[in-house]
Amino acid sequence: MQLSEISIRRPVLATVMSLLIVLIGLVAYDRLTVREYPNIDEPTVSVTTIYQGASPEIIETEVTTVIEDSLSGIEGIKTITSASMQEKSQITIVFKMEFDADDAAAEVRDRVGRVRAELPLAIEEPVIAKVEADASPILYMAFSSDLHSNEEITDYVERYVTDQIEMIPGVAEAQVLGARKYSMRIWLDPALLAAHQVTPQDVEAAIRAQNIEVPGGRLESAAREFTVLSDTSLNTPEDFEEIIVRKSGSTLVRLKDVGRAEIGPESVRQSLRYNGGKAVALGLVKQSVANPLEISQALRKLMPELQASLPEGMKARIVYDSSVFIDRSIDNVFSSILEAVALVLLIIFFFLRSVRSTLIPLVTIPVSLIGSFTLMWALGFSINTLTLLAMVLAVGLVVDDAIVVLENVHRHVEKGLTPAKAAVKGMQEIGFAVILMTLTLAAVYVPVAMMEGRTGKLFTEFALTLAGAVLVSGFVALTLTPMMCAKMLRHQKKHNKLFNLMENLFIAVEQGYRRILGWSLKTVLVGLSMALIAGVGSWWLLQKLPSEMSPLEDRGVFMTFIIAPDGANLDYTDHYLKQAEALLQPIPEANGVFATTGFGGKVTEGIAFVELKDWEARERSSLQIAGELGPKLF
Repeated sequence: MQLSEISIRRPVLATVMSLLIVLIGLVAYDRLTVREYPNIDEPTVSVTTIYQGASPEIIETEVTTVIEDSLSGIEGIKTITSASMQEKSQITIVFKMEFDADDAAAEVRDRVGRVRAELPLAIEEPVIAKVEADASPILYMAFSSDLHSNEEITDYVERYVTDQIEMIPGVAEAQVLGARKYSMRIWLDPALLAAHQVTPQDVEAAIRAQNIEVPGGRLESAAREFTVLSDTSLNTPEDFEEIIVRKSGSTLVRLKDVGRAEIGPESVRQSLRYNGGKAVALGLVKQSVANPLEISQALRKLMPELQASLPEGMKARIVYDSSVFIDRSIDNVFSSILEAVALVLLIIFFFLRSVRSTLIPLVTIPVSLIGSFTLMWALGFSINTLTLLAMVLAVGLVVDDAIVVLENVHRHVEKGLTPAKAAVKGMQEIGFAVILMTLTLAAVYVPVAMMEGRTGKLFTEFALTLAGAVLVSGFVALTLTPMMCAKMLRHQKKHNKLFNLMENLFIAVEQGYRRILGWSLKTVLVGLSMALIAGVGSWWLLQKLPSEMSPLEDRGVFMTFIIAPDGANLDYTDHYLKQAEALLQPIPEANGVFATTGFGGKVTEGIAFVELKDWEARERSSLQIAGELGPKLF
């Protein structure tokens, strides 16, 4: 093998090549995103239409059905789901995995445009958007106060907090949940409207016509010019109540004659509480390539400064942080990698019985694992549970080629050749065998990456990461390993007692294997019968095992969902959600109870959840708590 001979004669070149692999791998590692699992989300597009004042029945017949009929002919659709709610139509289209999300959104936009003329004129323009998993918050903060109203909390959060949060690197958006924005609310008296022959549409038209900001222009003179500021907008309830809604002869009907104006929340279709008290939440949405762990660390670093700037009586807490579970999962996988390396090291040392010989295949592990990061970065992969699992499995595979090279070179050294000559001759004998081994091991995992559907996409990163690590190990076995053998191996004429003792043990094992092999060759039918029984028994046990996409995990969070009957209002749903809160609050491991009604604009739905204390500080898991509280909740 020319490459191996060049590496043996030019040890600096072989070392530099491996160092270059490590350097590029480290740079790629720093640029990789961190996720819990690979991105396996199917292309999804949503169509949202607002029709003010319309009932769910009208939404269903005049909006949802019309749009659905137009969308049903699009190629590649997997499912279409719709929800017709008060004043809102929500249609979600899920496409097959192989479709591009941008092309899918463009096709949906074209189909909706075709039927726009068939929709009611009073609707707001349908909003077509790609739905991405990264668009959901990864972390929630709750702002609460005993001295401030929800409107005041919302106003402060939107003016002073969201900008600070969105300046954190990697944060795409800070969503305000449970917001009660200030607005001017108009309350009309039906009896007074009828008495003055005024309709709500008349009031709306008057407000639109009289509550406007008109540019004043400028005044110019021979030497100067002045900007005219015209204060034409209405700001106080008294200003709105003076609006003229109707003129009958010399009689003016003002807004105060048919109703009243007051400052209040813009919407009351969502309520949010933390530990039973009113609160406003802030959800952090990360950028698609951002690291959630770095975002969480930056926010926790910012929290003391943020707390100090809050008004007296207002508090801010992190009530849910999904990065904690991701961090723990990745830490556990890294621990498994270190444990695997240690076990591989012990096994190699046990059989080779030489520190020098053990170090040679050991060097292959970090070079191969770090080198695989380059392939991951080039293919757009991420650091997640499955790619790190591939690293764990690769620890035992990447040393195979190096061990084969080491054993063959060591055999020639024991026969009396110098280490350099033994390395050259050994590689001439097994060089192509090493290449064949490497390609064979990599080829085993490549078909997994060709699987279709959600499962195939889930394991693509796992398979190609593992194959990449094996390919790098093959290159190392052809370059760095023979060079290290030529420099580190030594012929030993006399061995210590431990070496001889273990050698006798290996000889005994070899002799025992020879006897078993001879017996099996003489009794072929017995061996085949045992293999057949083992195969049938394994198949029978496989059929009895339960199957699932992924095992249950303790994420440290317990959630309760409430769905009220159609037609229920916010107070009705919130009444039963408070009962669920009462069951969750006594949990000793809970950091706090976070509850919201009307989440996503549906007043018939509510959710209450608790984030449990640190894993080391609690006695029960979230799965145990779910089992204990389940019968009480339902």
